[in-house]
Amino acid sequence: MQRWRGVVRKAHLWLGLGLGGLFAVLGLSGSVLVFYEAVDAALNPEIRVQSRLPAPGWDSPVWDQALATVRARWPERRGAWRFEATGRPGPLAARYQPPGVGHHGQRIMVWLSPDGRQVLREDEWGRYAMTWLYDLHMNLLLGEGGRAVVGWAGVATAALLASGLWAWWPRGSWRRALHFKREAERTRRLRDLHKLAGLAGLPLLAMLVVTGVMLALPDESNAVLARTLGPVTKPGPVRAASSGEPVGIATALAAAHRVMPAGRLAWVEAPGPGFGAYMVRVQQPGDPSYRFPHSSVWIDPASGAVLAVQDRQRFGASNLVNNWLHPLHDASAGGLWLRVPVALAGLLPALLLATGVWRWALLRRARREAFSRRAA
Repeated sequence: MQRWRGVVRKAHLWLGLGLGGLFAVLGLSGSVLVFYEAVDAALNPEIRVQSRLPAPGWDSPVWDQALATVRARWPERRGAWRFEATGRPGPLAARYQPPGVGHHGQRIMVWLSPDGRQVLREDEWGRYAMTWLYDLHMNLLLGEGGRAVVGWAGVATAALLASGLWAWWPRGSWRRALHFKREAERTRRLRDLHKLAGLAGLPLLAMLVVTGVMLALPDESNAVLARTLGPVTKPGPVRAASSGEPVGIATALAAAHRVMPAGRLAWVEAPGPGFGAYMVRVQQPGDPSYRFPHSSVWIDPASGAVLAVQDRQRFGASNLVNNWLHPLHDASAGGLWLRVPVALAGLLPALLLATGVWRWALLRRARREAFSRRAA
């Protein structure tokens, strides 16, 4: 057992030296992203507007007004416009999705006045602070290839956490194992600080690493879920051959609300001219994700008829697991009670890197000095 503990400690050391910097970058960026919207609003005062209007919901005329405003402002943008129902009075957030670029393609972010009549701000995804930080956290600014690097590095980071726990696991007194020896030499104090910081943050760090791996490697994660819990349901593309004048957003929302009367409106996407369908994203009861829920209704833009429905309440076990990944990873599932601890946990990888490298450097220097004395 002692031999294995030595092997595990070596593995923990070299994994930490190899992955510690990346782990620290992802942790620090994740800490800021926990408060993504609040930080972005603080950096961009033009969208901090007060409004006496209620937050627009299912039957609000503001959505059609906002769509008319952005289409009149940018008639050359023939793709889909997506509007977020935040549930809070204030500016309307919208996203323009160019045709054929996919969900993670280049997007234009727009904020409108609460009545939908005036454009307050326009920014391109990745060109302003919070989206640059988001891309750094998600894919190291390297696109899909970087996302895979983050995912597989996360697998190695899980091994780093497990090896640290194994290397620490006490063989005798737990009280001694958890004691911080203030009077000890510096290397021992650094070891105790490293140990206690890692143990304190281990539950949250493990949750963030596992959910991060599953989000970064969805195909691999879904394959494991399919083998263990059952198949993963994925919605296929929904298209409608629209001809003539399309129905308005209000008509599409009314049709979707009839399908999911207990749900909360989260997003509505208006398609560009040609082939496409309205997509209404809904937070059904029990869905942990407020901003990005997992139920959707697709509406024919020509007739206002329902084309397809994806209802979270009918999902299997694998989809239910996937539903929890994003709200756990960004801590939105627990409000401030989870966001604050997760933001603090994101600081720990940098602390673990600093204490680990500092102690390793001190021990290495001590060994060199001892070798020099013996040689002399």
